[in-house]
Amino acid sequence: RNTLNSKKFLKVTRLCDLSSDGNAVTSVAWSERGHLVAVGTHHGYVTVWDVAVNKQVNKLVGHSARVGALAWNGDVLSSGSRDRLILQRDTRTPGTVPERRLVGHRQEVCGLKWSPDNQYLASGGNDNRLYVWNMQSLSPVQTYTDHCAAVKAIAWSPHHHGLLASGGGTADRCIRFWNTLTGQPMQCVDTGSQVCNLAWSKHSSELVSTHGYSQNQILVWKYPSLTQVAKLTGHSYRVLYLALSPDGEAIVTGAGDETLRFWNVFSKARSQKETRSVLSLYTGIR
Repeated sequence: RNTLNSKKFLKVTRLCDLSSDGNAVTSVAWSERGHLVAVGTHHGYVTVWDVAVNKQVNKLVGHSARVGALAWNGDVLSSGSRDRLILQRDTRTPGTVPERRLVGHRQEVCGLKWSPDNQYLASGGNDNRLYVWNMQSLSPVQTYTDHCAAVKAIAWSPHHHGLLASGGGTADRCIRFWNTLTGQPMQCVDTGSQVCNLAWSKHSSELVSTHGYSQNQILVWKYPSLTQVAKLTGHSYRVLYLALSPDGEAIVTGAGDETLRFWNVFSKARSQKETRSVLSLYTGIR
């Protein structure tokens, strides 16, 4: 009863196919306005597509290895790569010279997220480090080193200014919370599994996390109590991908089992009383 079954999810349109030249898609990110999608590749370049007309409108070069992380800030696209660099480009101009080149990570950059006010960029790497960058500096303004595995999962709270959540890999398994206004660590919860993705609810102070080894589960947490509200299972391999629907009611997950699953996790239509449904997580905007 937790999955969404609707014909509106069944239409699939092919945007591009990179297999002909031995390339592969390594990351995907929608623009904030929803009409452009960026595609990171194994060969290190990023293409930008206008999905309304199925047309490539830009090709951004500059990385020397696969691009595993993408994050939009208006018309500016940030990309993180195995070459350890973060590049920022204005997608309205030809993509030959990056506007900013951020150097700090010692291994692959595997997570990128802009803050809700578009002033700060959080980056996670295979070096177990979490950095926060501002719009001006070419060096991190904050460095967090508490994780003991790769930091792929990053999410800024839309409800608490400056609150950042991050998740660690198999050797870490923790979701950590940071006050980026003061640079201080806050809560930490051991999830028992590799943390692959994090996303905050748009409607209430709750967080969804997806996991890999050993349980491949999807968990919903209430913040700041860190009470586990729901546990969703069904994927047989690690849940590598997570996206929130535009209305904030549903999530879609993708896993190594090559399935996409749609979950009605944050539905406004459900009762606000948890006693009626453990998935009734909407508590209103405060």
